[in-house]
Amino acid sequence: RLWRILLALKSRIYYYDTVLVVTCTRYVEMAVPKRKTTPSKRNMRRAHDAIKSDAYVENQDTGELHRPHHIDLKTGMYRGRQVLKVKERY
Repeated sequence: RLWRILLALKSRIYYYDTVLVVTCTRYVEMAVPKRKTTPSKRNMRRAHDAIKSDAYVENQDTGELHRPHHIDLKTGMYRGRQVLKVKERY
């Protein structure tokens, strides 16, 4: 009965100087999809992969462009408040 189990596990059985040696080489099965991915599912997965340009908004006071929800580095203002000290020269 043990021989059947060892053979089922794809093991190699041999004698080495009156000693029974059993080496088990179990193969790892790879994951394989059961069905082909449809074009609809593939395209839905890729819907967010497009490269989008950065959004910029114009500052109402100075007319400078800056990212929304970020500090305007020229004036140091964020949502109408002064949050950074502005250097005179860059």
